[in-house]
Amino acid sequence: MFSRFFIDRPIFASVLSIIVVLAGLISISKLPVAQYPEITPPTVEVSAVYPGANSQVVADTVAAPIEQQVNGVENMLYMGSQATTDGVMTLTITFKIGTNVEQAETQVQNRVQRALPRLPAEVRQIGVTTVK
Repeated sequence: MFSRFFIDRPIFASVLSIIVVLAGLISISKLPVAQYPEITPPTVEVSAVYPGANSQVVADTVAAPIEQQVNGVENMLYMGSQATTDGVMTLTITFKIGTNVEQAETQVQNRVQRALPRLPAEVRQIGVTTVK
């Protein structure tokens, strides 16, 4: 019976639906998204390239020294590394929720700088990048 009212008056139903859509679009900009808590832990990624090396050599000569230095950085939950066959090493460090990402990146960068003397010369020339 209630639906019959809108079926008999399609213009009224169309105008009402447009008003509802416009009200929804206006309210999207008013939502307090900044008040919601963070649900994903922040991560910092360290990557290095060792041209011409296989994954085992990259893991032994590049990943291991960097992992040893980065291990134990403040608020770190865990880290995972990946060495590929084309000589690329990626180390992802995951921090506790609420950790300042800029501060965590700076701490990781400082630890990576300590590991640089133990890395092969080719890796040091190309550089080791740290991004949040």
